[in-house]
Amino acid sequence: MTRLGFVLDSGSCIGCHACTVACKSEHDIPLGVNRTWLKYVETGTFPDTDRHFSVMRCNHCDDAPCMTICPTSALFRADNGVVDFDDGNCIGCKACMNACPYDAIYLNPETGTAHKCNFCNHRVTEGLEPSCVVVCPTQAIRVGDLDDPTSEISLLFASGEGLVRSPEQNTRPKVVYKNAEPASLDPLASAIAADGMIWSDTLVSHPTPTPVALAAAPTRDDGGEMARTVYTTQHPDTWGWMVSGYLVTKAIAAGMMLVASLLVLMGHGDVQGAVGVVPPMVAGAFLALTGALLVGDLKQPKRFYYLLTRGNRSSWLVKGAYVLSGFAAFLAVWWAAGLAGAGGLLTVLVVPVVALAFGTAGYTAFLFGQCEGRDLWQEPLLLPVLLAQAVVCGGAAYSVLDLFVEVPEATTIRWVFLIGLAANGLLVGAEVRGKHQRHVAMALADLTAGSQRQKYRCWLVGGLAIPVVLLAAALLVGGGGTVVVVAVAGLSAVGGLLAYEDAYVRAGQSVPLS
Repeated sequence: MTRLGFVLDSGSCIGCHACTVACKSEHDIPLGVNRTWLKYVETGTFPDTDRHFSVMRCNHCDDAPCMTICPTSALFRADNGVVDFDDGNCIGCKACMNACPYDAIYLNPETGTAHKCNFCNHRVTEGLEPSCVVVCPTQAIRVGDLDDPTSEISLLFASGEGLVRSPEQNTRPKVVYKNAEPASLDPLASAIAADGMIWSDTLVSHPTPTPVALAAAPTRDDGGEMARTVYTTQHPDTWGWMVSGYLVTKAIAAGMMLVASLLVLMGHGDVQGAVGVVPPMVAGAFLALTGALLVGDLKQPKRFYYLLTRGNRSSWLVKGAYVLSGFAAFLAVWWAAGLAGAGGLLTVLVVPVVALAFGTAGYTAFLFGQCEGRDLWQEPLLLPVLLAQAVVCGGAAYSVLDLFVEVPEATTIRWVFLIGLAANGLLVGAEVRGKHQRHVAMALADLTAGSQRQKYRCWLVGGLAIPVVLLAAALLVGGGGTVVVVAVAGLSAVGGLLAYEDAYVRAGQSVPLS
């Protein structure tokens, strides 16, 4: 057996960028993206300062989260232990980019597929060395075999003298750093000063300790002095508004059927419009919109069916596709039963529909949990938050539906809506106020006090406070005029939730990984 890895000798590195240039030439890498790059950090106070160089790249982890989350096994392990990729299988979902704790994967703008360092496997399998090893003038990049206990890389691991990046992620990386400054390997142990870097101004994607979001600035956890990042590369957000939108559209689909199921259990299965026919139609429309957003976010949308034909069952992208497909099938059965006036059949359908509705609303917590690079998304409160949001969306959807169709148990639904809002607010409040490790604390600071604070406040006011006040007033006052008031509460709640989800998704990606 062979398990290849890299020894990166930072003590010998002179920061010449030969490895980056050789890599770009070998693999014809477009401008703006890199498989391997250099990071410079400076430590000390003038005149006693030092500059440290560290090579950044894929760590070819033994427990590679990018392989686990990849829905089509486009990322795979070669016989020599290298994590390689297959362009022909990649659908461009970008999940691997958030799963990687090392910022090592990029989206090739020319192919629309995920690329990264593959150890120059086409060279290695022919008995040649990777291009970066060949060109390094100081031999600071060396190949080792972890299955050979006498190799340099094995001895560095065994002695504890070698350092790895993000050891807390437990990915068992096969890139070990020798003579490295720890601050250059810890993305939160150095920061970019407000005056930028040596060859560029500060970019939006490079957070700095500004007065507005001082709490969101990187901090060390070892008591050492913060280093200054003076050169690194830009890594823009991977997921944007389509992912944020899909979180809300599927919550509406799931919530609609949860409330419809509640009405069936309360003896209203024979109400054709508000229970049997309209709810599955509305839920189906939002489920279709969910699918459209998911496919639209792919960089290879024509390959979306690979999720089912080439699915990697360890990926929650694939499991989620199964859940959504099953939910869609039962929505069709529910609609047919409602159209036929078969209220008894609806009672039977409640159990699978509720299970699939909860699965539709909540599976994203497990998908986000596979994103090892985004610690905020792995917090245990995410699942109950998503389920509470589905209840909110179900109450909101029925509040609007009440304008057009006579809805039974309207008061009960308003109470369910109010309880969902309260639960969602309490859960988010517990998350924000709780004690967290550095990465999560920094992401939450960006959410509440940093670049996402306006959207977060929009949710607090429009998505929480206004709906609660309107619902409370409607429940106290009653009367026919409250239907419009409650409908406004529903629209406000969904609008605020859209703002929150977009802020949450972006805040989770705001923390630097390299």
